[in-house]
Amino acid sequence: MEEKTILELQQELTKLKKAQVRIKRKFTFLLSIIAMLVLITATLAWFTLSNFASVNEINLKISTAPELYLDIENRGTDVSLWKKVLTNDMINQYLSSVNAPKIDEQRLDPVTTSNGISFQSQSGSARNANETSSFLEFKVWFIATTDMYVHLSGQTVQVEGNNATTACTTTETGAKADIVNALRVSYEDNGSAAIWEPHKGSPVAGQSSFDVNQSFGSESRLFHLDTLTPKQITFRIWAEGEDPECDNDVQAANVTIQMLFGGADEAGNSFE
Repeated sequence: MEEKTILELQQELTKLKKAQVRIKRKFTFLLSIIAMLVLITATLAWFTLSNFASVNEINLKISTAPELYLDIENRGTDVSLWKKVLTNDMINQYLSSVNAPKIDEQRLDPVTTSNGISFQSQSGSARNANETSSFLEFKVWFIATTDMYVHLSGQTVQVEGNNATTACTTTETGAKADIVNALRVSYEDNGSAAIWEPHKGSPVAGQSSFDVNQSFGSESRLFHLDTLTPKQITFRIWAEGEDPECDNDVQAANVTIQMLFGGADEAGNSFE
């Protein structure tokens, strides 16, 4: 009787071990499924098609600082030759000089970057600027009649009789309007770039980005200008593939980008 009980216990123990093995296998399978879902979730932000947002209009306008000017070309130290506003035609003039498609001929396909300078596709391969479907890049010269730190400004001011501000807008509605949250603009000066993220959300792709406001804090500081010393800055505009709202819903959207630049001293006091 006692030997039979021990045998039964051994059989029950064997059944229990087999059940544990089955549970482990199911658990491992479940973890695999979860891992796949996480991977899918991480990649859904990228488009599955290549048709993306056209850059509809880019307006670059200077802020209240009367000492600050810009142009596509270096006009020397005579500020009367410089401009307060850049138009699409002026930017297209630069693009033509480097044999790049005009703004309305380019499409922004999703790319990603950690520094706003070098860009990759979802697969990790390098992407070049100003291809038919890539990211937009152009260079702008700045000059100031006094030493200043140049900022991107969230103020609304009058420049040459028109309202000027910094904004990323669209005429799209519904989910397609999320395009304004997926775009980024970087400003490179001597190998270092500041990244403007309109409607800033949680950081992605290791980026350190900022959004504009009414004050000139250090986070919106782009670069420094010495008195009457022209400086060339590289602008890059792209759709950030790692942004959660850079998905199929915003394909073929239109977008308008305005940038208003202002000058301030080291303490952030703007020049009126």
